[in-house]
Amino acid sequence: MNKFSGLELLASAVLVMDRQGGIVYANPAAENLLERPFKSLFKLQLKDLFLNGDELLMGFQQAVEHQFADRRQDLILERNGHEPLHVHSIVTALDHVDTPVLIELRANVQQLKLDREERMQDQNKENKELIRNLAHEIKNPLGGIRGAAQLLELELPERDAKELREYTQVIIKEADRLQVLVDRLLAPNRLPQLIADVNIHEVCERVRSLIVAEFPKGLTIKRDYDLSIPEFRGDQQQLIQVVLNIAHNAAQALKLRMADGDAEIIFKTRVVRQVTLAKIRYRLALDLHIIDNGPGISPTIRDRIFYPLVSGRDGGSGLGLTLAQAFITQHAGIIDCESRPGCTDFRILIPLP
Repeated sequence: MNKFSGLELLASAVLVMDRQGGIVYANPAAENLLERPFKSLFKLQLKDLFLNGDELLMGFQQAVEHQFADRRQDLILERNGHEPLHVHSIVTALDHVDTPVLIELRANVQQLKLDREERMQDQNKENKELIRNLAHEIKNPLGGIRGAAQLLELELPERDAKELREYTQVIIKEADRLQVLVDRLLAPNRLPQLIADVNIHEVCERVRSLIVAEFPKGLTIKRDYDLSIPEFRGDQQQLIQVVLNIAHNAAQALKLRMADGDAEIIFKTRVVRQVTLAKIRYRLALDLHIIDNGPGISPTIRDRIFYPLVSGRDGGSGLGLTLAQAFITQHAGIIDCESRPGCTDFRILIPLP
């Protein structure tokens, strides 16, 4: 039996090294993490495994010299042609002449999560600045266009007034439509009123009734609520808009499944403990999931769905998720999404008292 066979069931990646820094064993988890089969890893030098593996190599050399029993550190290991690995590394000195060092690499999920949240925060700030500037640039001349069209309508000659008024009305109506769009663009810059305690289940039920009224056939909305979730201070109207934007997008994506009668949206609420949001640690947070069994979000826009004016369907404004992200950020929370064919899961985290 292979003397390292006991390591094969471990979930963390394990590399056993010889005295020269060559890999003599890698468990299946290491093959998965490094995206290389053991045949290509065998006898590969540790110094050649990563582009910036100096700290890991130093730890290996110190372990060979028995300067410590084990050494732990968080590293970002870069590789040619692959995404960097965020890992927690443990270098352990072994009492074995031929294989004196064992290196364990654990994917640092928490660090990845923090980095992703930080990117989303930066993106949200950029979006808000872009939206504000764009909206003001549009709003200023818009009133002038509408006013000029109204004055032009009053000056139309009597004999042609009826026929030509159709054109001026088109200008006026389009100006009004753009005004509504501008107001929606500026909405994220308005602070939540925080006028009342919010019950998240009342928010979900309000949205549920609206969606059921619009899509009465072929769609089932399930509730999986944790009724122990406490109320929290917030702007109920903003939160209704957030949940409605996400649920309405889901319903739109489910139209083909509605025809088959098996379209499904799930509202799921839970409490999570000791969660970090925007680098601040909270004892409790609301964990709200809005899940649908639709076709999933197209990979071409999956990383940009919270950007303004990015939409996955014809006729969409591309503002619904941008507004949702802005409103949740104003509640000190975050919103994220995981999507694959058959399951799209929007997750909202908001601090609880």
